[in-house]
Amino acid sequence: MMISVDKPNMIQSQWHPATWQDYEKLRDDPSIDRMQLFFHNHQLLVENMGWEGILHSEVRELLSAILVMWLMAHPEIKSKILGSCLMEKESQQAAAPDIALYLGEDLPQYRKGESRKINLDQQRSPNLVIEVADTTLDSDLDQKKYLYAALGIPEYWVIDAQGTQVFIFILQDQRYLRTESSQIVTGFTEALLSQAIEQMKSGSNISAALWFNQQLSLSSEES
Repeated sequence: MMISVDKPNMIQSQWHPATWQDYEKLRDDPSIDRMQLFFHNHQLLVENMGWEGILHSEVRELLSAILVMWLMAHPEIKSKILGSCLMEKESQQAAAPDIALYLGEDLPQYRKGESRKINLDQQRSPNLVIEVADTTLDSDLDQKKYLYAALGIPEYWVIDAQGTQVFIFILQDQRYLRTESSQIVTGFTEALLSQAIEQMKSGSNISAALWFNQQLSLSSEES
């Protein structure tokens, strides 16, 4: 049974059987604001309809802040961070990850008059995508993992905001394998990221980002 695209609030945070045309109808509906859309294997997911929770938002901005600090310490690396930006592979997959990180050459650029989404048939995939799970952990570790693997994303992180747990996956032979340390962002580990979230919960995401940066500096000095 296909979804009713006339009632998007009824399908929030659940995967439903759908066609690419169903997805396009929601994507192009001007009356619907602030959606994160995902499409894979004839299934459609709608998230963040109109608002997001404090915890989800704070953890997402923490991740953005520590990535920015790392990139500022590595100015030789060309980079771009995108938040909830829609990316599509025509008629096959669509995703709007909480954070997408591009490193190196061929960074996506918006040009006036072009579509506001990233066309993955014409532009490359990001090096890393991150999903912050407040109430969506099962989906982030299941359907979205297969979606991002199909898109060829080299590294995928899932941040369990409630349980303060971090999952880092690297793509090998078209499937994700869990690892303790990032291969994309030097020094970032599951354990250190988890500790940063704990620091945030007893302070703020700004104080936690500063703490995280100090830990990276200490680790670099020791090595």
